[in-house]
Amino acid sequence: MVQPTDTPRRPEILAPAGDWECVRAAVENGADAVYFGLERFNARMRAKNFTQADLPALMEFLHKRGVRGYVTFNTLVFPGEIDEARDYARTIIAAGADAAIVQDVGACKLIREISPDFPIHASTQMTVTSAAGVTLARELGASLVVLARENTLADIEAIQAAQRASGHAPLSIEVFVHGALCVAYSGQCLTSEALGGRSANRGECAQACRLPYELICDDRKVDLGDRRYLLSPRDLAGIDVLPELVRLGVASLKIEGRLKSPEYVASITRVYRAALDKLMKNEKCIMENGGGDSQSGTASRSKYELEMTFSRGLGTGWFRGIDNQNLVHARFGTKRGVFLGEVARVQNESVTLRLVAPLKPGDGVVFDAGTPEIREEGGRVYQVDARPGGETTLRFGHGDINFGRVRSGQLLWKTNDPALDRELRATYDGDKIRHTRSVDAEVHGRAGAPLTLILNDRAGHVVREDSAVALAPAQTQPLTEARLRDQLGRLGGTPYNLGKLASRLEGDVMLPMSELNRLRRAAAEKLTALRAAPKRWTIRSGSSGTGDSPVLHNATNHGRAARATQPDAPEIIPVLRNLSQLEAALTVPDIATVYCEFENPKHYREAVARVRNLGKPDFEIWVAPPRITKPGEEWILAQTRSANADGYIVRNADHLRYFADDRKRGDFSLNVANQITAEYFLAHHGLERVTASYDLNIAQLEALLLASNNDACALMPASYDITIHQRMPMFHMEHCVFCSFLSDGRDYHDCGRPCEKHRVRLRDRTGAEFPLKADAGCRNTVFNNRAQTGAEYVARLLALGARHFRVEFVDETPGEVVQTLARYRQLLRGEIDGAALWRELKLLNQLGVTRGQMEAAPRIIRRKS
Repeated sequence: MVQPTDTPRRPEILAPAGDWECVRAAVENGADAVYFGLERFNARMRAKNFTQADLPALMEFLHKRGVRGYVTFNTLVFPGEIDEARDYARTIIAAGADAAIVQDVGACKLIREISPDFPIHASTQMTVTSAAGVTLARELGASLVVLARENTLADIEAIQAAQRASGHAPLSIEVFVHGALCVAYSGQCLTSEALGGRSANRGECAQACRLPYELICDDRKVDLGDRRYLLSPRDLAGIDVLPELVRLGVASLKIEGRLKSPEYVASITRVYRAALDKLMKNEKCIMENGGGDSQSGTASRSKYELEMTFSRGLGTGWFRGIDNQNLVHARFGTKRGVFLGEVARVQNESVTLRLVAPLKPGDGVVFDAGTPEIREEGGRVYQVDARPGGETTLRFGHGDINFGRVRSGQLLWKTNDPALDRELRATYDGDKIRHTRSVDAEVHGRAGAPLTLILNDRAGHVVREDSAVALAPAQTQPLTEARLRDQLGRLGGTPYNLGKLASRLEGDVMLPMSELNRLRRAAAEKLTALRAAPKRWTIRSGSSGTGDSPVLHNATNHGRAARATQPDAPEIIPVLRNLSQLEAALTVPDIATVYCEFENPKHYREAVARVRNLGKPDFEIWVAPPRITKPGEEWILAQTRSANADGYIVRNADHLRYFADDRKRGDFSLNVANQITAEYFLAHHGLERVTASYDLNIAQLEALLLASNNDACALMPASYDITIHQRMPMFHMEHCVFCSFLSDGRDYHDCGRPCEKHRVRLRDRTGAEFPLKADAGCRNTVFNNRAQTGAEYVARLLALGARHFRVEFVDETPGEVVQTLARYRQLLRGEIDGAALWRELKLLNQLGVTRGQMEAAPRIIRRKS
């Protein structure tokens, strides 16, 4: 049960803005804040976006309207971009933005280096799923955390309870309430990087989750009918859970959609604005049944508008718990809109059906034949004729529809409503102010003295204006509170409406109406000017590097001490995913360390026992808990530690805390893309090494090693594990494909655990088959079908001081494990070169190999001129 907070506060409505039109759409429809990207470090690089030069004018506009503006700084920062990122942060702070939404740990450190008080919002790209993640964000200087979309209401309740018990002032919590759902955990999706060198962590997501896939189970295709979009979730619509979110003390309700149209922004913003305002007034129609005036005209209209504006099918996502049958319907991965009904007959260039939603001439429709990957028939309705028996016949423009491709039984969807589009555009088009915010007024005065008017916008801005004419004793029409409210409430053309009015006038007095009007206008103008002034955040002068930070200073000492103990000999570290692979790896000479990432942590005890039985005291086995940890999953960590391994591969904030007193090394999921991030984890959390981000290509890896090879740095090149062979883990998902399509269950309670019984792959349109694995938390990972190798670059990395090279396996046979490890041992010993190994690996691997992200086209690194 959701527990109410002591004093629920009104959360903000946070709307997306890809351009100026979207900003106006958000503001005029009641957004309390907007978030937008600039031309750099922005996770939606396909949006139009603003520029740094636009920022002062944009912030002035927003602040005049009483709206906050948050800049997205939510990508990883590469080693050669540190100076640029520092300048970028300084620009955002100096322009008076209200906050930066940040993914990269190093970027957080840069911001705090520049300003001690500028607000940092920890992006959903940080993959915060638990109280430990919130604590980590606090350590990095954040004042607000955007939780992962996968967190349920129960998770949020647990996180808030942990915050209250921590003794610290709680950080504000933000959640996505509407829009597209990424099937993979944000910040953990490497699909676009693996398939095309377009990193989602750099704003270049290619949306491979919206494509069709076939399910291959034990080498046979599973007949799923018309369900082919196995990784494409419904869109999120959290309007029904607003009461729970408010009671849980969520501070910000975020709408997804920086790539969407201004009509979308206007529509979704106004629907949630109206719903939240009704909720905060405690209206029964909203509070009953979790938000459900579901039978009322208002709710029906809202549902229609939400579906019409953009919908792949709407649902509450993960808020109400895991329901794999409902999350992904799998029939399509593109916009549909409002369902109209099933085609009953096709004749004489018309279709007849029983409509279940309104339709009128001019509306756009599409015929759903269950094959959305093929061009679908659709167009604008020309005529709508009601027929006896409740059926309706639709006619279209001549030649608009190929009726040879339309069949009875096909589903019909309304994809466009021109009248709604016109209505939405009218809410923001032009310069007219439509949405106003309340200001409180207070008047003071007595006969013979000026009238003093004070306006307060409830956001910290207060102005005073005195009349140029003294008050006089009233003979007939004194300034009663009613007269004052009438005159002072005439705020048309301003962004204000009159809220509370307090009259402190002494006796019956009067003032010419012309002077009272002038006073009102002057005070409103003064208030607007005050609000428009940029916020003044503290900016330290001369902040330019790691030496300014106490944390990084300590890291430097750590690094210098570490240099003396780092081994000189390079090593291959196999990453193994089952016991048979481990047995094979133990037979390979010169292997002294193995990392294990098993689907079931219960098997770690046996793995550790087998290593101990080798009788090699210097041989180490490290084990990895599942990549994601949510509230209530501490038992998995306890099970992992019970194996008594030599060390632990930590992958998230919970692991950092749980294994704080153990030996630990950081995995790729920590997204270490620059030296500042690496220093933070090594110094602040005591990691022995960190794994370099899989987003780095060879040039960026070299830059990372070079940046770590000096006495002023906490690091050395050997501080990194570098993965030189792997099947890239592409999607990492709360969505369980096994449960959804190989069972009728909702989650692990009733799915029958098909993941333990079957070997499953996903086959894409090209015929490529991608292995699918489930972990102890029932989260699925889709791995690339081809191995990728950095063999050709190993010599360069060795020359720069790299010493620890990971070779990862997924479902390779023991023989393949032995053969692959043997070849990489030869590479490190200089017995074969990288080019030769590349050619051999192409022959060894049935599906071939790729050079992967290391060979990705060099990403543009803009430096200061």
